[in-house]
Amino acid sequence: MLKKLALVALVTAVSVSSSFAADKINGAGASFPAPLYYDWAYSYKKDTKNRVNYQSIGSGGGIKQITKRVVNFGASDKPLNSKKLAKAKLFQFPAAIGSIVIAFNVKGIADETLKLSNDVVADIFAGVITKWNDPKIAATNSGVKLPNEKIIVVRRSDGSGTTYNFTYYLSGSSENWKNSYGVGKAVDWAVGIGGKGNEGVANLVKQTPYSIGYMEHAYKEKNHLSAAILKTANGKWVTATEENFKAAAKYASWTKEDNFYAMLALQPGDNSYPIVAATFILLPYEKPAMNKKVIAFFDYAFKNGDKSAKKLGYISLPEATKKMVREYWAANIK
Repeated sequence: MLKKLALVALVTAVSVSSSFAADKINGAGASFPAPLYYDWAYSYKKDTKNRVNYQSIGSGGGIKQITKRVVNFGASDKPLNSKKLAKAKLFQFPAAIGSIVIAFNVKGIADETLKLSNDVVADIFAGVITKWNDPKIAATNSGVKLPNEKIIVVRRSDGSGTTYNFTYYLSGSSENWKNSYGVGKAVDWAVGIGGKGNEGVANLVKQTPYSIGYMEHAYKEKNHLSAAILKTANGKWVTATEENFKAAAKYASWTKEDNFYAMLALQPGDNSYPIVAATFILLPYEKPAMNKKVIAFFDYAFKNGDKSAKKLGYISLPEATKKMVREYWAANIK
């Protein structure tokens, strides 16, 4: 009798395990939205028992893994144009909006007190400005005690959508950057030490005196770092706040026909924070059954995840955009 009960228990356990395995969704890619996806996945499992496993490996890795069909969905902060999507046989839609901040570690300079114009940021990351007390930095920071210390640049070591959006911003801010380095998930950096993922950059800035690096806003908050005040495309100083992120995000010109391709950096408006970016999900054409499970997760997040987004420093998609994304799902995921 005991053997029979044990056998029944074993069969039941295997059945339950298989059921959960069937409902498990595997995704990988951008570190930019990872804290948000982890939070959404935790809530989704609690409410539905379905599991979403997400690996923060960078946008480049996410694009590669979904292109090779290693994962069920890829995530990238670098949107793919329709030609590239068609070649890889992928669908694309936005999931959330975030922002990139310029974080620094300089003793005596508090959060949101250091002003860095966009061209100065470009010159720092190009290795043109190398000292914290450089006259170009001092010119916009009267009263701030700038040390006579070398600037330690921290940047990404992996293929990154955060880098893509950051270099897009730099190219729009500096002709030197545009002509010398351009826009890309990875560029030929002139200076700096590399960290893997937003996590790696944040940790290096936190541990390295006189350092400066770019990262998604949530990582700055999580690590209690200081961030610079930047300039809008209209030339007004702005801090990294939800209101200013939203001011930029409202200019997004997404369309279903273009697979939601859009860049959000350097938008017009006096309050538009200059480095805002959307993060995207990539799905394969030929996996409709699994795609429906993936979009069930993101539909759940669209309905229930706005509070998490706000808590972590992200911007939820506007309701009109969510409606557009659902129409895109209905037309393509069959």
